[in-house]
Amino acid sequence: MNSLTIIISLVSISLFQPTHAQNLPQDYLNFQNAAREQVFGVANMTWDNMLVAYAQSYANQRVSDCGLVHSNGPYGKNLAKGTGMFTGTYAVSLWVAEKQNYNYNTNTCASGCDCLHYTQMVWHDLVQVRCTKVQCNNGWWYVVCNYDPPGNYEGELPY
Repeated sequence: MNSLTIIISLVSISLFQPTHAQNLPQDYLNFQNAAREQVFGVANMTWDNMLVAYAQSYANQRVSDCGLVHSNGPYGKNLAKGTGMFTGTYAVSLWVAEKQNYNYNTNTCASGCDCLHYTQMVWHDLVQVRCTKVQCNNGWWYVVCNYDPPGNYEGELPY
C-alpha cells in the first residue's frame, strides 16, 4: 500500500465519523461532571433515563422556532443552539465557559455577561441530569439539559 492510498483511506475515515459523537448521554454527563469536580463539595450528577422524555418533549416544542425560551417546568434548564457541527458537548462547553463571568464572593455575574447556565450546572443539590439535541426546522441544532432538583435560587450560593 503506498502513502497516497493510506492518506486517502484516513481522509475517508475522518469524513464518516458517527453522527452521535459528543451527543451521547455519557458525553453530556462527563463534561458537566468535569465542571462540577472543579468546585469544592459538589458531587457528580447521574443520568436519568426515565426523565429524558421531559427534555425531549420540550426540545420538540422548540423545533419550529429554535427559541431559547425557558419553560416554567419543575426542573432546572440550560439551553443552547448552533449551526453546523454543533454537538451536545459544545453546548456544555459554552455553559462551562461562563465560569469566568461568575464571582463567588458577590454571588453575581460580571456586568453584561451570562453566568447562570454555569451556576445551574454546578448547583450543589443537583442529583440528576438529562439532555437531548434536536434539529430545528431552520437547520440549526437545539440542545436542552434539565436538572433535578433545580438550582439558581436568588440569594443562594451554587456551592
